[in-house]
Amino acid sequence: MSLSAAPVLSGPTGSLLDLIGKTPMVEVTKIDTGPCRLFLKLEAQNPGGSIKDRIALSMIAAAEAEGFLKPGGTIVEATAGNTGLALTLVGQAKGYKVLLVIPDKMSKEKIQHLRAMGADVRLTRSDVPHGHPEYYTDMAERLAQQIPGGFYVNQFANDANSLAHFKTTGPEIWEQMDGDIDAFVAGIGSGGTITGIARYLKSVGSDAKIILADPVGSTLAGIVNDGVPGPEGSYTVEGIGQNFVPDTADMSLIDKAYSIPDAEAIATVRELLLKEGVLAGSSSGTLIASALRWCREQTEPKRVVTFVCDTGAKYLSKVYNDAWLADQGLGGQPLHGDLSDLISRKYENGDVVVAGPEDTLDTAFKRMRGADVSQLPIIQDGRLVGILDESDLVHVMNTDEITRRERFARPVASAMTRDLDTVQVGESLDALIPLFDRDRVAIVLDGEQFVGLITRTDLINHLSLNR
Repeated sequence: MSLSAAPVLSGPTGSLLDLIGKTPMVEVTKIDTGPCRLFLKLEAQNPGGSIKDRIALSMIAAAEAEGFLKPGGTIVEATAGNTGLALTLVGQAKGYKVLLVIPDKMSKEKIQHLRAMGADVRLTRSDVPHGHPEYYTDMAERLAQQIPGGFYVNQFANDANSLAHFKTTGPEIWEQMDGDIDAFVAGIGSGGTITGIARYLKSVGSDAKIILADPVGSTLAGIVNDGVPGPEGSYTVEGIGQNFVPDTADMSLIDKAYSIPDAEAIATVRELLLKEGVLAGSSSGTLIASALRWCREQTEPKRVVTFVCDTGAKYLSKVYNDAWLADQGLGGQPLHGDLSDLISRKYENGDVVVAGPEDTLDTAFKRMRGADVSQLPIIQDGRLVGILDESDLVHVMNTDEITRRERFARPVASAMTRDLDTVQVGESLDALIPLFDRDRVAIVLDGEQFVGLITRTDLINHLSLNR
């Protein structure tokens, strides 16, 4: 019997843990899905904001039942962030301490969220392979052994991980789809999601195709499609993809895999927000891009399910930040073959934080701090008239005997540098070196029109991305 399309309200509960699971499903209607219908299970609506709430509840309950986790103990885990948030949510509700080891490429929103919840967060390198002492799983296991009462969750080899999806997520999908599902798409982070749901679907007699969504740079798609690991590389998508097969992942259940580049994943998740109003995280872009590829390859109508794994609110500084994408070479902007290619924040686009000569030094400093920059272009009547950097502020703060309040109330014009080192946008990269040798930032003009600033970091980033 089909479920009602209308939301069903329930009474108040005494714990957020009671709200884990039973997430809604929505159909994609404004994006081209070929002849197919694509459905998204909104796991971002779990209380911890991701699908990982399900496995945290399951793995902690199993550890308690088996005696591995006792009152006053410490939960230790290696995580890309979402499992950590979920473990912290469940662990604190049950009175445990939580220590998390996280690769340093994770979004700052996740890290700030974890620390605000009281987790002990240890950042480690994201550029080392499995087996290296600073690889996040190796470090977490080592720390758990050193802490009295420490329990290493190890989502990558924990049977309660896939069991959570076999018992809850799989049955929910089957019920919501009325038993009519032709393909299911998921990624592999720890492996529990795709394994648990695939096992459930097969247990109820479904012949749905199991599709792996994998980032380019992860080796797992190669194992599915070619029987050998694919090329290993770096990628910016968080939470899925590995250079090893987790013990939890049963690769024999998977029928087909797609390797999705970062640019396609990010474009997909941004299109999802623009057209469908769904704010999803970066891994959801990989999943949905894979689902769309499969849908568009079909010649007959099919019903396909994938996830919005977590909320895009955790990635506003990255996936939804045009300047960050440009810094990563993912902005999709054409190269012009001049110095403008090095400028990710262009004045004409409104991307540059500026001040006016009549603004106070206090205003200018707050803008510098808020934008995390060390210098501000000073603009008057649309033209560049000076630049203010931290050294100018330090000089003013350490001069006469007036109060700090009075110093900060001074106009920017009293401290800014008017003698500007500028370069024209058509000049070569070599024109930047003399400026950097004098510890200056390069001010780029097109004629008399201000284009933007170039720092040493911008030059290094450009050379790295365009090798």
